[in-house]
Amino acid sequence: MPKDCGQTWWKEAKYGMFIHWGVYSELGGEWGGIATAGLGEWIMKDLEIPAEAYEEVAGSFNPTLFDAEEWVNLAKDAGMKYIVITAKHHDGFAMYRSACSPFNIVDATPFGQDPIEALAAACRAAGIRLCFYYSQAQDWHDPNGYGYGPVPDEEKHFSIYLENKCKPQLQELLTQYGDIGLIWFDTPMTMSDENSRELTQFVKRLQPDCIVSGRIGNQYGEYMSTGDLMIPTLPYPGDWEVPFTLNDTWGYKRDDHHWKSAKQIISSLVNVNSKGGNYLLNIGPDGKGRIPTISKEILRIVGSWLRDHGDSIYATQPVPVFPYEQNWGMFTYKPGRLFMHVFHWSESILIHCLANEITRAFALRTGQDVPISRQYIPSLRQHRVTLHLPAEPPDEINSVLCLELKENHIRLDSLEHL
Repeated sequence: MPKDCGQTWWKEAKYGMFIHWGVYSELGGEWGGIATAGLGEWIMKDLEIPAEAYEEVAGSFNPTLFDAEEWVNLAKDAGMKYIVITAKHHDGFAMYRSACSPFNIVDATPFGQDPIEALAAACRAAGIRLCFYYSQAQDWHDPNGYGYGPVPDEEKHFSIYLENKCKPQLQELLTQYGDIGLIWFDTPMTMSDENSRELTQFVKRLQPDCIVSGRIGNQYGEYMSTGDLMIPTLPYPGDWEVPFTLNDTWGYKRDDHHWKSAKQIISSLVNVNSKGGNYLLNIGPDGKGRIPTISKEILRIVGSWLRDHGDSIYATQPVPVFPYEQNWGMFTYKPGRLFMHVFHWSESILIHCLANEITRAFALRTGQDVPISRQYIPSLRQHRVTLHLPAEPPDEINSVLCLELKENHIRLDSLEHL
Protein backbone atom coordinates (compact mmCIF):
# COMPACT_ATOMS: atom_id res chain seq x y z
CA MET A 1 0.00 0.00 0.00
CA PRO A 2 1.17 3.57 -0.66
CA LYS A 3 2.42 5.32 2.47
CA ASP A 4 0.45 8.28 3.87
CA CYS A 5 2.04 10.37 6.62
CA GLY A 6 -1.33 11.96 7.40
CA GLN A 7 0.18 15.42 7.95
CA THR A 8 -0.80 18.23 5.59
CA TRP A 9 2.17 20.41 6.56
CA TRP A 10 4.65 17.76 5.37
CA LYS A 11 2.76 17.01 2.17
CA GLU A 12 2.82 20.73 1.27
CA ALA A 13 6.34 21.56 2.48
CA LYS A 14 8.22 19.75 -0.32
CA TYR A 15 11.62 21.07 0.77
CA GLY A 16 13.54 20.74 4.04
CA MET A 17 17.01 21.17 5.53
CA PHE A 18 18.99 18.18 6.77
CA ILE A 19 21.80 18.96 9.25
CA HIS A 20 24.53 16.42 10.02
CA TRP A 21 26.47 17.77 12.98
CA GLY A 22 28.34 16.05 15.79
CA VAL A 23 31.73 15.08 17.19
CA TYR A 24 32.74 13.93 13.71
CA SER A 25 32.44 17.58 12.62
CA GLU A 26 35.35 18.39 14.92
CA LEU A 27 37.51 15.83 13.12
CA GLY A 28 36.54 17.13 9.68
CA GLY A 29 37.39 13.83 7.98
CA GLU A 30 40.84 13.26 9.56
CA TRP A 31 42.07 11.44 12.67
CA GLY A 32 45.64 10.77 13.74
CA GLY A 33 46.96 12.24 10.52
CA ILE A 34 44.88 9.85 8.42
CA ALA A 35 42.19 11.21 6.09
CA THR A 36 39.13 9.01 5.78
CA ALA A 37 38.11 7.97 2.29
CA GLY A 38 34.53 7.58 3.48
CA LEU A 39 31.81 9.89 4.69
CA GLY A 40 32.64 12.48 7.33
CA GLU A 41 30.08 11.19 9.87
CA TRP A 42 31.32 7.59 9.49
CA ILE A 43 34.92 8.36 10.49
CA MET A 44 34.67 6.60 13.87
CA LYS A 45 33.63 3.37 12.17
CA ASP A 46 35.75 3.59 9.04
CA LEU A 47 39.00 4.42 10.84
CA GLU A 48 38.14 2.10 13.74
CA ILE A 49 38.48 4.82 16.38
CA PRO A 50 38.03 3.23 19.83
CA ALA A 51 35.19 4.60 21.95
CA GLU A 52 37.66 5.91 24.55
CA ALA A 53 39.63 7.84 21.91
CA TYR A 54 36.41 9.21 20.42
CA GLU A 55 35.45 10.46 23.89
CA GLU A 56 38.69 12.43 23.92
CA VAL A 57 37.67 14.06 20.63
CA ALA A 58 34.36 15.02 22.26
CA GLY A 59 36.39 16.63 25.01
CA SER A 60 37.72 19.17 22.49
CA PHE A 61 34.41 19.73 20.65
CA ASN A 62 33.56 23.35 21.43
CA PRO A 63 31.28 24.95 18.78
CA THR A 64 31.41 28.47 20.16
CA LEU A 65 30.40 29.98 16.79
CA PHE A 66 27.09 28.07 16.66
CA ASP A 67 24.19 30.48 16.10
CA ALA A 68 20.75 28.88 16.11
CA GLU A 69 19.01 31.94 14.67
CA GLU A 70 21.51 32.15 11.81
CA TRP A 71 20.93 28.49 10.93
CA VAL A 72 17.15 28.76 11.04
CA ASN A 73 17.12 32.05 9.13
CA LEU A 74 19.30 30.45 6.45
CA ALA A 75 16.79 27.61 6.11
CA LYS A 76 13.97 30.13 5.83
CA ASP A 77 15.85 32.27 3.30
CA ALA A 78 16.50 29.09 1.29
CA GLY A 79 12.75 28.42 1.11
CA MET A 80 12.89 25.35 3.36
CA LYS A 81 9.91 24.49 5.54
CA TYR A 82 11.40 22.04 8.04
CA ILE A 83 14.73 21.16 9.64
CA VAL A 84 15.94 17.65 10.48
CA ILE A 85 19.02 17.69 12.73
CA THR A 86 21.08 14.75 13.97
CA ALA A 87 20.09 14.47 17.63
CA LYS A 88 22.12 11.24 17.77
CA HIS A 89 24.01 9.70 14.88
CA HIS A 90 25.61 6.25 14.73
CA ASP A 91 28.52 7.41 16.91
CA GLY A 92 26.13 7.40 19.89
CA PHE A 93 26.79 11.04 20.83
CA ALA A 94 23.72 13.06 21.86
CA MET A 95 23.69 16.62 20.51
CA TYR A 96 21.50 17.78 23.40
CA ARG A 97 21.33 17.45 27.21
CA SER A 98 20.58 13.77 27.85
CA ALA A 99 20.00 12.55 31.41
CA CYS A 100 20.28 8.88 30.42
CA SER A 101 23.75 9.10 28.84
CA PRO A 102 26.67 11.35 29.86
CA PHE A 103 27.99 11.06 26.30
CA ASN A 104 26.27 14.27 25.23
CA ILE A 105 27.23 17.79 24.20
CA VAL A 106 26.36 19.34 27.57
CA ASP A 107 28.20 16.90 29.83
CA ALA A 108 31.06 15.64 27.64
CA THR A 109 32.31 18.83 25.95
CA PRO A 110 33.66 22.23 27.00
CA PHE A 111 30.72 23.80 25.13
CA GLY A 112 28.36 22.79 27.92
CA GLN A 113 25.21 24.07 26.20
CA ASP A 114 22.17 22.47 24.57
CA PRO A 115 22.06 23.60 20.90
CA ILE A 116 18.75 21.78 20.32
CA GLU A 117 17.09 23.99 22.90
CA ALA A 118 18.26 27.08 21.02
CA LEU A 119 17.23 25.60 17.66
CA ALA A 120 13.76 24.77 18.99
CA ALA A 121 13.24 28.38 20.08
CA ALA A 122 14.54 29.76 16.77
CA CYS A 123 12.34 27.38 14.76
CA ARG A 124 9.23 28.40 16.71
CA ALA A 125 9.98 32.08 16.09
CA ALA A 126 10.55 31.53 12.36
CA GLY A 127 7.63 29.15 11.70
CA ILE A 128 9.95 26.27 10.74
CA ARG A 129 9.12 22.70 11.80
CA LEU A 130 11.82 21.14 13.97
CA CYS A 131 12.50 17.43 13.39
CA PHE A 132 15.09 15.00 14.71
CA TYR A 133 17.33 12.40 13.10
CA TYR A 134 17.86 9.56 15.56
CA SER A 135 19.96 6.44 14.92
CA GLN A 136 17.76 3.84 16.58
CA ALA A 137 19.83 0.71 15.92
CA GLN A 138 23.47 1.58 15.26
CA ASP A 139 25.33 2.97 18.26
CA TRP A 140 29.10 2.60 18.11
CA HIS A 141 29.51 3.83 21.69
CA ASP A 142 27.01 1.57 23.45
CA PRO A 143 28.12 -2.05 24.06
CA ASN A 144 24.69 -3.33 23.02
CA GLY A 145 24.22 -1.08 20.00
CA TYR A 146 24.74 -2.37 16.46
CA GLY A 147 28.22 -1.61 15.19
CA TYR A 148 29.93 -1.30 18.59
CA GLY A 149 33.33 -2.63 17.60
CA PRO A 150 34.65 -4.82 20.45
CA VAL A 151 31.52 -7.01 20.62
CA PRO A 152 30.08 -8.99 17.65
CA ASP A 153 26.51 -7.93 16.91
CA GLU A 154 25.17 -11.45 17.40
CA GLU A 155 26.44 -11.43 21.01
CA LYS A 156 24.77 -8.16 21.97
CA HIS A 157 21.56 -7.67 23.96
CA PHE A 158 19.80 -5.20 21.72
CA SER A 159 16.78 -5.03 24.02
CA ILE A 160 18.99 -3.62 26.78
CA TYR A 161 20.15 -0.83 24.46
CA LEU A 162 16.52 -0.12 23.43
CA GLU A 163 15.28 0.10 27.01
CA ASN A 164 18.26 1.87 28.58
CA LYS A 165 19.24 4.36 25.87
CA CYS A 166 17.09 4.46 22.74
CA LYS A 167 13.66 4.81 24.35
CA PRO A 168 14.77 7.16 27.15
CA GLN A 169 16.47 9.45 24.63
CA LEU A 170 13.44 9.45 22.35
CA GLN A 171 11.34 10.37 25.36
CA GLU A 172 13.69 13.26 26.12
CA LEU A 173 13.54 14.52 22.55
CA LEU A 174 9.76 14.30 22.40
CA THR A 175 9.06 15.92 25.78
CA GLN A 176 11.71 18.63 26.19
CA TYR A 177 11.48 20.68 22.97
CA GLY A 178 7.80 21.18 22.15
CA ASP A 179 6.03 19.83 19.10
CA ILE A 180 8.35 17.82 16.85
CA GLY A 181 7.47 17.35 13.18
CA LEU A 182 9.02 13.93 12.66
CA ILE A 183 11.61 11.46 13.87
CA TRP A 184 13.97 10.57 11.02
CA PHE A 185 15.10 7.07 11.95
CA ASP A 186 17.95 5.43 10.06
CA THR A 187 19.60 2.07 9.32
CA PRO A 188 17.31 -0.42 11.10
CA MET A 189 19.90 -3.16 10.55
CA THR A 190 18.41 -6.47 11.73
CA MET A 191 15.74 -4.95 13.97
CA SER A 192 12.77 -7.27 14.35
CA ASP A 193 9.24 -6.49 13.31
CA GLU A 194 8.39 -6.17 17.00
CA ASN A 195 11.25 -3.68 17.59
CA SER A 196 10.09 -1.39 14.76
CA ARG A 197 6.44 -1.58 15.79
CA GLU A 198 7.29 -0.94 19.44
CA LEU A 199 9.35 2.18 18.66
CA THR A 200 6.68 3.53 16.31
CA GLN A 201 4.04 3.12 19.00
CA PHE A 202 6.38 4.66 21.57
CA VAL A 203 6.75 7.82 19.45
CA LYS A 204 3.00 8.02 18.83
CA ARG A 205 2.18 7.74 22.54
CA LEU A 206 4.39 10.73 23.28
CA GLN A 207 3.44 12.85 20.25
CA PRO A 208 0.58 11.44 18.13
CA ASP A 209 1.19 13.94 15.31
CA CYS A 210 4.93 13.27 15.07
CA ILE A 211 5.66 11.50 11.78
CA VAL A 212 7.74 8.30 11.84
CA SER A 213 10.10 8.04 8.87
CA GLY A 214 10.35 5.02 6.60
CA ARG A 215 13.76 3.98 7.92
CA ILE A 216 12.27 2.71 11.18
CA GLY A 217 12.19 -0.56 9.24
CA ASN A 218 9.75 -3.42 8.67
CA GLN A 219 7.26 -1.20 6.80
CA TYR A 220 6.19 0.74 9.92
CA GLY A 221 7.23 4.16 8.61
CA GLU A 222 4.58 6.66 7.56
CA TYR A 223 6.39 7.69 4.41
CA MET A 224 9.00 6.09 2.19
CA SER A 225 12.57 7.35 2.38
CA THR A 226 14.54 6.55 -0.75
CA GLY A 227 18.19 5.61 -0.70
CA ASP A 228 20.57 8.55 -0.25
CA LEU A 229 20.66 10.73 -3.38
CA MET A 230 18.35 8.31 -5.21
CA ILE A 231 15.52 9.88 -7.23
CA PRO A 232 12.90 7.42 -8.52
CA THR A 233 12.57 7.08 -12.27
CA LEU A 234 8.76 7.30 -12.11
CA PRO A 235 6.35 8.83 -9.61
CA TYR A 236 6.25 6.72 -6.45
CA PRO A 237 2.76 6.17 -4.98
CA GLY A 238 2.07 7.76 -1.61
CA ASP A 239 4.30 10.01 0.48
CA TRP A 240 8.08 9.84 0.07
CA GLU A 241 11.28 11.84 0.42
CA VAL A 242 14.76 11.94 -1.07
CA PRO A 243 17.73 12.84 1.19
CA PHE A 244 20.29 14.84 -0.78
CA THR A 245 23.51 16.63 0.14
CA LEU A 246 25.35 19.65 -1.21
CA ASN A 247 28.68 17.89 -1.77
CA ASP A 248 29.79 14.25 -1.47
CA THR A 249 29.60 13.84 2.29
CA TRP A 250 27.00 14.54 4.98
CA GLY A 251 29.02 15.36 8.08
CA TYR A 252 31.65 18.07 7.65
CA LYS A 253 34.77 17.00 5.77
CA ARG A 254 37.24 19.79 5.17
CA ASP A 255 38.69 18.37 1.94
CA ASP A 256 35.35 17.72 0.20
CA HIS A 257 34.91 20.57 -2.28
CA HIS A 258 32.68 18.77 -4.77
CA TRP A 259 29.86 21.25 -4.44
CA LYS A 260 26.72 20.98 -6.51
CA SER A 261 25.66 24.21 -8.22
CA ALA A 262 22.45 26.02 -7.38
CA LYS A 263 21.15 25.00 -10.81
CA GLN A 264 21.82 21.33 -10.04
CA ILE A 265 20.00 21.64 -6.72
CA ILE A 266 17.01 23.38 -8.31
CA SER A 267 16.88 20.73 -11.03
CA SER A 268 16.90 17.93 -8.45
CA LEU A 269 14.28 19.72 -6.36
CA VAL A 270 11.98 20.05 -9.38
CA ASN A 271 12.62 16.44 -10.43
CA VAL A 272 11.65 15.11 -6.99
CA ASN A 273 8.63 17.40 -6.65
CA SER A 274 7.38 16.56 -10.14
CA LYS A 275 7.08 12.95 -9.00
CA GLY A 276 5.33 13.84 -5.75
CA GLY A 277 8.25 13.65 -3.32
CA ASN A 278 9.86 15.87 -0.70
CA TYR A 279 13.48 17.01 -1.06
CA LEU A 280 15.62 17.01 2.11
CA LEU A 281 18.88 18.84 1.43
CA ASN A 282 21.83 18.42 3.79
CA ILE A 283 24.41 20.83 5.15
CA GLY A 284 27.38 19.86 7.35
CA PRO A 285 28.51 22.56 9.81
CA ASP A 286 32.07 22.32 11.11
CA GLY A 287 33.30 21.71 14.62
CA LYS A 288 33.06 25.38 15.53
CA GLY A 289 29.41 25.51 14.45
CA ARG A 290 30.05 27.32 11.17
CA ILE A 291 28.13 26.49 8.02
CA PRO A 292 30.57 26.54 5.08
CA THR A 293 30.30 29.82 3.19
CA ILE A 294 29.73 28.14 -0.16
CA SER A 295 26.82 26.15 1.33
CA LYS A 296 25.17 29.40 2.37
CA GLU A 297 25.75 30.94 -1.05
CA ILE A 298 24.17 27.98 -2.86
CA LEU A 299 21.16 27.87 -0.54
CA ARG A 300 20.51 31.60 -0.88
CA ILE A 301 20.51 31.38 -4.68
CA VAL A 302 17.98 28.54 -4.46
CA GLY A 303 15.93 30.58 -2.00
CA SER A 304 15.94 33.59 -4.31
CA TRP A 305 14.64 31.40 -7.14
CA LEU A 306 11.92 29.98 -4.87
CA ARG A 307 10.70 33.44 -3.87
CA ASP A 308 9.76 33.99 -7.51
CA HIS A 309 8.70 30.45 -8.35
CA GLY A 310 7.51 28.85 -5.10
CA ASP A 311 3.98 28.39 -6.42
CA SER A 312 5.40 25.76 -8.77
CA ILE A 313 6.94 23.77 -5.87
CA TYR A 314 5.01 24.02 -2.61
CA ALA A 315 1.86 21.87 -2.28
CA THR A 316 2.36 20.37 -5.74
CA GLN A 317 1.12 16.91 -6.67
CA PRO A 318 2.65 14.13 -8.81
CA VAL A 319 2.54 14.84 -12.54
CA PRO A 320 1.01 12.06 -14.66
CA VAL A 321 3.61 10.41 -16.89
CA PHE A 322 3.56 12.08 -20.30
CA PRO A 323 3.92 9.79 -23.33
CA TYR A 324 7.13 11.53 -24.41
CA GLU A 325 10.15 12.96 -22.62
CA GLN A 326 10.44 16.74 -22.51
CA ASN A 327 13.84 17.82 -23.82
CA TRP A 328 13.38 21.36 -22.51
CA GLY A 329 12.83 20.48 -18.83
CA MET A 330 10.17 19.15 -16.44
CA PHE A 331 6.61 19.67 -15.24
CA THR A 332 5.19 20.23 -11.77
CA TYR A 333 1.49 20.41 -11.09
CA LYS A 334 -1.31 21.46 -8.78
CA PRO A 335 -5.03 21.30 -9.63
CA GLY A 336 -5.77 23.68 -12.50
CA ARG A 337 -2.13 24.66 -13.02
CA LEU A 338 0.59 22.89 -14.98
CA PHE A 339 4.04 24.41 -14.48
CA MET A 340 6.75 24.06 -17.11
CA HIS A 341 10.30 24.27 -15.71
CA VAL A 342 12.29 25.31 -18.76
CA PHE A 343 16.00 24.65 -18.26
CA HIS A 344 16.76 24.77 -22.01
CA TRP A 345 15.27 27.90 -23.56
CA SER A 346 14.40 28.17 -27.25
CA GLU A 347 12.09 30.21 -29.47
CA SER A 348 9.28 27.68 -29.15
CA ILE A 349 8.34 24.58 -27.16
CA LEU A 350 6.11 21.76 -28.37
CA ILE A 351 4.09 19.65 -25.92
CA HIS A 352 2.63 16.42 -27.26
CA CYS A 353 -0.57 14.75 -26.02
CA LEU A 354 -1.80 17.46 -23.63
CA ALA A 355 -5.55 17.41 -24.25
CA ASN A 356 -6.60 20.08 -21.74
CA GLU A 357 -8.04 23.41 -22.78
CA ILE A 358 -5.54 26.08 -21.73
CA THR A 359 -7.11 29.36 -20.61
CA ARG A 360 -3.83 31.24 -20.12
CA ALA A 361 -0.07 30.75 -20.38
CA PHE A 362 2.37 33.12 -18.68
CA ALA A 363 5.83 33.40 -17.15
CA LEU A 364 5.53 32.83 -13.41
CA ARG A 365 8.22 35.32 -12.45
CA THR A 366 7.11 38.28 -14.57
CA GLY A 367 3.46 37.55 -15.27
CA GLN A 368 4.09 38.13 -18.99
CA ASP A 369 1.64 36.24 -21.20
CA VAL A 370 3.07 33.63 -23.54
CA PRO A 371 1.28 33.08 -26.89
CA ILE A 372 0.21 29.52 -27.58
CA SER A 373 -1.25 27.63 -30.51
CA ARG A 374 -3.12 24.34 -30.29
CA GLN A 375 -3.53 21.65 -32.92
CA TYR A 376 -5.42 18.37 -33.03
CA ILE A 377 -4.35 15.70 -35.52
CA PRO A 378 -7.31 13.37 -36.09
CA SER A 379 -5.28 10.61 -37.76
CA LEU A 380 -3.07 10.39 -34.67
CA ARG A 381 -5.82 11.30 -32.18
CA GLN A 382 -3.25 13.56 -30.64
CA HIS A 383 -3.18 17.15 -29.37
CA ARG A 384 -0.16 19.38 -29.73
CA VAL A 385 0.47 22.64 -27.92
CA THR A 386 3.11 25.09 -29.10
CA LEU A 387 4.36 27.88 -26.85
CA HIS A 388 5.96 30.82 -28.65
CA LEU A 389 8.62 32.16 -26.34
CA PRO A 390 10.31 35.57 -26.08
CA ALA A 391 13.95 35.80 -27.07
CA GLU A 392 15.24 36.12 -23.51
CA PRO A 393 14.30 33.70 -20.70
CA PRO A 394 12.64 35.25 -17.62
CA ASP A 395 15.15 33.47 -15.34
CA GLU A 396 18.73 32.48 -16.05
CA ILE A 397 18.55 29.19 -14.08
CA ASN A 398 15.05 27.83 -14.57
CA SER A 399 12.26 29.82 -16.25
CA VAL A 400 8.84 28.61 -15.12
CA LEU A 401 5.84 28.94 -17.40
CA CYS A 402 2.39 28.42 -15.94
CA LEU A 403 -0.41 26.87 -17.98
CA GLU A 404 -3.82 27.54 -16.48
CA LEU A 405 -6.13 24.65 -17.33
CA LYS A 406 -9.89 24.69 -17.69
CA GLU A 407 -10.07 21.40 -15.75
CA ASN A 408 -8.52 20.68 -12.37
CA HIS A 409 -6.90 17.49 -13.64
CA ILE A 410 -4.50 16.74 -16.50
CA ARG A 411 -5.88 14.96 -19.57
CA LEU A 412 -3.41 13.11 -21.78
CA ASP A 413 -3.91 11.43 -25.13
CA SER A 414 -3.34 7.70 -25.29
CA LEU A 415 -0.82 6.25 -27.72
CA GLU A 416 -2.30 2.76 -27.69
CA HIS A 417 -3.92 3.14 -31.12
CA LEU A 418 -0.67 4.08 -32.89
